[in-house]
Amino acid sequence: MSGEPQPRRGRFWATLIQFIKFGIVGGSGVVVNLIIAYVMTQLNGGVGNDNNVIFQLPGRFAFRFTILVWIVAFLVANLWNFQLNRSWTFKRDRMRGWWAEFWPFFLVGAVAAAAGAIIKVLLTNPTSPLYLPSPWFNDHQGLRARAYWAQLFTIVLTMPINYLVNKVWTFRAIKNKDADPDPTPHAEISGVA
Repeated sequence: MSGEPQPRRGRFWATLIQFIKFGIVGGSGVVVNLIIAYVMTQLNGGVGNDNNVIFQLPGRFAFRFTILVWIVAFLVANLWNFQLNRSWTFKRDRMRGWWAEFWPFFLVGAVAAAAGAIIKVLLTNPTSPLYLPSPWFNDHQGLRARAYWAQLFTIVLTMPINYLVNKVWTFRAIKNKDADPDPTPHAEISGVA
């Protein structure tokens, strides 16, 4: 038998299970985000209309449909991820009310979404040096549609920002709780009564 105390082993398994749940929730959020992007794009006439201007901004800038898609998909996926993480991933560790937990989660997601909006514009704007190139990507329907790939690439690129800040700031109460653990939950997880 190892000299490792049972509560430490229980914490390890609890953290591993929580990390797996967080990953599953995140993956489901990507799917929700992409579904929203697909539906909105189709309702707007397809990916060929993704860069249509909704309204002009000061200077040579414009608010385009692709940014509206990014914002709406973010809002829906963020709420989806928050609620699943709150009710499933961090259920036992929840210490604050819904709004008190939601606003930090939303703020972190909003910062990542703002960075993502810039990335998505760079990937879909033909004048950008990061424009997703033809013939691999196109402005038509199908698996090579630039708008959908830009959405996915942007999610992947902003995910580390979201994860790190949520870990350090939003869910800090969970980290602090581990510093003064209650032995009962660890015993339940490790199978010891």
